[in-house]
Amino acid sequence: MTSQPALLILADGTAYHGLSFGAAGTTVGEVVFNTGMTGYQEVLTDPSYRGQIVTFTYPELGNTGVNAEDEESDRPQVKGAIAKNVCYRPSNWRATGSLPDYLKQHNIPGIYGIDTRALVRKIRDVGAMNGAISTEILDEAELLQLVLAAPSMAGLNLVSEVTTSVAYEWAETTDSVWEFKPVAPDGETLTVVAIDFGIKRNILRRLASYGCRVIVVPAHTPPEEILKYNPDGIFLSNGPGDPAAVAEGFETTKALLSAQKPIFGICMGHQILGRALGAETFKLKFGHRGLNQPAGLQRQVEITSQNHGFALDADSLPADVEITHLNLNDRTVAGLRHKSLPLFSVQYHPEASPGPHDADYLFAQFVESMRQSRTVGV
Repeated sequence: MTSQPALLILADGTAYHGLSFGAAGTTVGEVVFNTGMTGYQEVLTDPSYRGQIVTFTYPELGNTGVNAEDEESDRPQVKGAIAKNVCYRPSNWRATGSLPDYLKQHNIPGIYGIDTRALVRKIRDVGAMNGAISTEILDEAELLQLVLAAPSMAGLNLVSEVTTSVAYEWAETTDSVWEFKPVAPDGETLTVVAIDFGIKRNILRRLASYGCRVIVVPAHTPPEEILKYNPDGIFLSNGPGDPAAVAEGFETTKALLSAQKPIFGICMGHQILGRALGAETFKLKFGHRGLNQPAGLQRQVEITSQNHGFALDADSLPADVEITHLNLNDRTVAGLRHKSLPLFSVQYHPEASPGPHDADYLFAQFVESMRQSRTVGV
């Protein structure tokens, strides 16, 4: 198959000439990298990647095609994709189409045939930065001007682009074919209100698999509306952009603390909970995006799936909050817990999809916290 030329240029002027896959056109976003060897469709459709151009470090992309079951949202959320090699003729019993056709259908440009190892080294050394992929503008200076005019990810609120517009109830559980830890619902059904900052479908499946009735609400839902559902617990989801810019999430979560309901946060939800408790966040140099990030503190180490470019400042955590997990690669905060209230969160993704299942117990922990809270309230 003949592919047209494409150009990738970074904000520092570094240029990579390659070939186009997916849609033709021009796209600008923050260039990041993911080190996972599997799960490219889950990565591409994860709302936390909104506004970003993702470099896949594994050299082969698209070999197993695409299918509707592996989508984490209703469409690809990335601004673009970067690969070493791309497969146009996938071979997998679940595939319903090829990755290039899938991205073309959703108007997502990609570039392949470049030295992705050199690109990743550049990002690691200099940090994540804006960049652009184009099949239309092959002049480096001209394309660079578009990149320099784009806003930085720091200070950017992208939640409004990915949150649901209306509340809905989610009932689908993890498919029995993929269920690695069958969960027998125990006792009465627990109601969880999930605040959608860009929630992944597999998080919802895990909550439902643990016997929860899950109500998903928009990120801008007022706290009094959330409490009208009389939830047993509140879940704060993952999401894209800078957590410090998501004022609606911070204000809602801070107001909900007084209700003393169990709260569980993942990824951006972890950062927003931390900020509501008084902590600050900061932008990481190049973030954590992959399936083998070690997290722990004093006991068992968990191998975790992570996708974030911001982190909580450990020194800013108040005295009544304790760190439960650190990212063992750079010692940033990977988990926290309030010392007296039923509040906890993790920076990583216990639902995996893709990734290991080491941390799935956190959903059981959330359920147990809600049961205890209900018992105390009786």
